Amino acid sequence: MTVALTVTQTFTYFASGRPASLQSPRLMRLKTLREQVLEANLELVRRGLVLYTFGNASGIDRGEGLVAIKPSGVPYEELTPEHMVISDLSGNIVEGDLRPSSDLPTHLELYKHFPHIGGVAHTHSEFATAWAQAERPIPCFGTTHADYFYGPVPVTEKLTAQQIAGGYEQETGLAICRLFEKYDPDSIPAVLVAGHAPFCWGPSVADAAHNAVILEYVARMACHTVAIDADSRPLPRELHDKHFLRKHGSNAYYGQVKQ
Repeated sequence: MTVALTVTQTFTYFASGRPASLQSPRLMRLKTLREQVLEANLELVRRGLVLYTFGNASGIDRGEGLVAIKPSGVPYEELTPEHMVISDLSGNIVEGDLRPSSDLPTHLELYKHFPHIGGVAHTHSEFATAWAQAERPIPCFGTTHADYFYGPVPVTEKLTAQQIAGGYEQETGLAICRLFEKYDPDSIPAVLVAGHAPFCWGPSVADAAHNAVILEYVARMACHTVAIDADSRPLPRELHDKHFLRKHGSNAYYGQVKQ
């Protein structure tokens, strides 16, 4: 016997744990953003920046004021767009049956303080994390670094015992935002959290993942540079300016004209 269901009945049927073939319109909310966030998370794995379930990436729909983020502790090979958890900027879960990444409060602080970003990526990639553990900013030793980061990649202050015991993940985000009162987050789209690991961001979640890959690359080269010559000097400001501004400045001429 075939039973016709109304939209309301269909949603009730699905939400009650019935077969997923009866798709709810609500499940498709932010479908494109979910797909983009999943792809960014998988890109971190493909590029070797993530081990097991380490790390996470998120994206924001500014119009909706909603964030899609990877669920906590779920193996990457099992993830689908439907697994992405949807949160508002206050951390309230709007949609999703899984717990969001435990770093969600950090991501939310970045979205609230950095109005131009559309995505955040957090990894524990080997070389960038080594700099974070040493609590040392990554100097700009060469033009590869200068192409992406307009200055050293900075490191936050260590959290106090009280901050760690309180809202640890939110305090991590606030520490990043306090640090970037002295920097432009659009020109230096990455940070090292002291004793922890890097966070990166960008205009989209794909850009955030891309910046995480580049950060690890320049962190590795910086380690090699210091190993070869501990007295290596940062790139001259003139050359640093030239490389960054030819790619990102108002008169940028690197690459092709975007239509």
